[in-house]
Amino acid sequence: MDGTLVDNMAYHQQSWIEFFAFHQIDMTYETFDSKYHEGSLIEIMARLFPTVNSKEELQKIGSYKEVLYRKLYHPNVKAIDGLIPFLEQISKKGIPMGLATMGDQDNIDFIFESLQLHTYFHSTTGGHEVLKGKPHPDIFLTAARKLGINPKDCLVFEDTYSGIESAKASGMEVVGVSTMFDRKTLLNFGCIEVIQTYDELGLN
Repeated sequence: MDGTLVDNMAYHQQSWIEFFAFHQIDMTYETFDSKYHEGSLIEIMARLFPTVNSKEELQKIGSYKEVLYRKLYHPNVKAIDGLIPFLEQISKKGIPMGLATMGDQDNIDFIFESLQLHTYFHSTTGGHEVLKGKPHPDIFLTAARKLGINPKDCLVFEDTYSGIESAKASGMEVVGVSTMFDRKTLLNFGCIEVIQTYDELGLN
């Protein structure tokens, strides 16, 4: 969802910076991204707040960061170019499609309601539904199970290294979306193809 349906990572980055300021955490975003930013929201919070042992409390702390993100991004929500026509093509052909995101249910609802995506997806799977986040394959295996499709018959759209590794670990092939990395980098990560917008794709 993040970086594949919408190009929103700058707003996530800003929300993390504001989150650090609120909790008086002396850390640059670059340090956070390289050392802490992996897995589910609870896994990330556990690294940032090692003295907090309750998953419920970690979720509560992390939810504030997501509230900041939605507040920042709300006036600017926009689908990646060509996304909606592509989803309509998929839908008309009856191809099952599931969302697999480390975002929580509130973030899923936020994007789906903003862009009216509900009719295109047969299922959604959020980070709150799996024990281990990307690069572990749980999120994609769960999404495939909900669709009733063998993982090897699924095609994933991803934009990050951990997401690509997660998909490959589940046995799925990956199309890279170049919102975070360039074409060469995504191909080196193991993508079978790379797009910048969905206008570049056709089902023929």
